[in-house]
Amino acid sequence: MSLTAHIPSHRKPRRSASKVALRAGVAGGVLSTIGVAGAAGPANAEPVTATIEMPTITTDLASTVAVSAEATQQVAYAYDLQAQQDEAAAKAAKAAKKDKAEAERKAEAKRKAEAKRKAEEAAKKKAAEAAAEKAEQQERASRSAERTTLSASAGDSGVSVGSSTATGSAATVVSFLKAQLGDAYVMGASGPNAWDCSSLVQAAYRTVGVDLPRVSQDQSVAGTQVGTSNLQVGDILYWGGAGSAYHTGVYIGDGQYLDAANPSKGVVIQDLSGYPASGAVRVL
Repeated sequence: MSLTAHIPSHRKPRRSASKVALRAGVAGGVLSTIGVAGAAGPANAEPVTATIEMPTITTDLASTVAVSAEATQQVAYAYDLQAQQDEAAAKAAKAAKKDKAEAERKAEAKRKAEAKRKAEEAAKKKAAEAAAEKAEQQERASRSAERTTLSASAGDSGVSVGSSTATGSAATVVSFLKAQLGDAYVMGASGPNAWDCSSLVQAAYRTVGVDLPRVSQDQSVAGTQVGTSNLQVGDILYWGGAGSAYHTGVYIGDGQYLDAANPSKGVVIQDLSGYPASGAVRVL
């Protein structure tokens, strides 16, 4: 052994066992091939003198090839996964677009149906209002005609306050009053479709030529005082004291009277038993 045998830098690198085995295998295979060729060839063939150098396959190269194959498989898997995800996203977007279109269609149909319903309701309301207005106009025309007839039948009778000799005057007054049934009560109004209590009494007696004061206090002393137990059709009833009455109406017979009662009732017929009068005056 030399003096430098133990120094690493003077050693020859050893070949790994795997490399040696690979080289031995390759060399053996080559020699066997040459041997067979020599035996099968002609006897006078020249001996093979060239040596074929085979590539050396190392463990590192095999590992590199294996890693490359695995990387290729991973890339292929990644591409396949991405393709699946893209397809799923496209299907989801298509479904969402379809759902949105359907929702918009339903919303539009609902809006049109609601608009149609409102239009129909408005048309019905307008028709009802027109019918009510027409009926009211007809009623007003009928009352106006009746009032004209009553005024013509009364004529210029010249009946004065306190007189009771005018034949049929009380019936004429009652007919006029009944023609106003259903009219509104409005404080200070004097017809033709709204009254307060004293303006209605005044207008009724005017049809027979009797001029009464405008307010209840004066009407309560405009004629002859009579007891409420001895009433006649056409007598003026009052509530409150004579000269200070706050309400008036007209007796129409059978224990009933007609008056412009209040804003909630309007012009109505009522029973004296429910609201007895304080007194009465007779002007016919």
